[in-house]
Amino acid sequence: MRRPKLTRRGFFKASATAGVVGAAVGILGGCSRNTANDVSDPVVVDDDSAVSVTADGSPYEYVDDYGYALEATWTLPLGCVLRPAEGSWIPATVAGSSALPMVKAGAFSCESGTLTEVVSAPKGAAATTVIYDVACSDSAYAWVELDMATRAWQLYAAKFSGGALDGDAQKLWDGTSDYDPAPVAVTGSKVVWQIMPSLSGKKTSEPSACYLWNVGDKDARKVIESPGRFAIKPTVSNGNVILAPRVHADEGTFYGVTAYTASDNMASQVDQLVLPAGVKPFRATRVGDKFLVSIEASYGSGGLLSKMGTYIGTRSGDFVKVEREPSECPAGKDGLYLIKSRSSYMVVDTKNQKYSTLLSIDRSVDYGEFPARYGDTDLFVTFATVKDPDTGYPASVTVRAFRLGV
Repeated sequence: MRRPKLTRRGFFKASATAGVVGAAVGILGGCSRNTANDVSDPVVVDDDSAVSVTADGSPYEYVDDYGYALEATWTLPLGCVLRPAEGSWIPATVAGSSALPMVKAGAFSCESGTLTEVVSAPKGAAATTVIYDVACSDSAYAWVELDMATRAWQLYAAKFSGGALDGDAQKLWDGTSDYDPAPVAVTGSKVVWQIMPSLSGKKTSEPSACYLWNVGDKDARKVIESPGRFAIKPTVSNGNVILAPRVHADEGTFYGVTAYTASDNMASQVDQLVLPAGVKPFRATRVGDKFLVSIEASYGSGGLLSKMGTYIGTRSGDFVKVEREPSECPAGKDGLYLIKSRSSYMVVDTKNQKYSTLLSIDRSVDYGEFPARYGDTDLFVTFATVKDPDTGYPASVTVRAFRLGV
């Protein structure tokens, strides 16, 4: 049978479902923690128990252009897509100049404004293999390759320095179509990824797990087990890794937004916010000692945290709510938060009870600017595809950096 023709457009439209053959590195035994341990009770609070930023009678005051200052602007080639990162280097997928390779792995420097090529072509031999996802810190780089024909995938990682790989890449995992391509995050010299059965595969009854590998180690380790799929991909923020595994599995469907300490290989749980039964977080991170949890839909029960919006707080309460449909993961610093809704950001200062709006750059496409920073940061970075002023067609990618708290 003739295989369907693979095109760049087809790749970017494709949904990825994939699966696991197994670890390509050794897995240390006896290291994982089950989400049945150290689990807090679900947080169910009344609808009127949070302070709304925009409701009638809210104590919050709107101020134009408040809380941020534009620090730098750069222009990148059309087709560049940045991924969130914690350091001065931001991972990016870059459109190839020809059909093969369709996508290259790169990194953008927020200090120099340069875009470098990190992985020029997939390691996979098949012509249908593409670089699917990338992640990096200033010390490590990881990428996922996906065979668009078989849906097999691999996760690679290497030491990273000055915009280039420093040494040979290590294959961390081999996957097949029964499992999703691994959602991956990098913090410091640590690579964190999730292994989850695909909803359309043959392993749907299997548990999910989160793994961690330190650059230079021979073995990886399984650090978190979840009796069902994780609700969000892993995010990193100020030395923490944030996950949302299933908890209280014997009582129903509960998700526990949980922060783990990266420095001890996620052995320590910093804090946890268990959502009401049936409520699934859309995005979640942590800024300072507060969780930021975005709920994409409204549920029939569960109190405050079951309504669409973004919530800032802890399991002890004292929530601030932003009643806007969330579009991406929030970021912020020292009580100042940026929350994307549609094509703009709401900027919320919970200390001084003020809020503002960060609008998209002129001529950006309809969805506006996406964040290249999640969680705790004082330099917020965005990117957007921008249209040519004469033709009206997408022509380039604009990256902007904003200093927060000014």
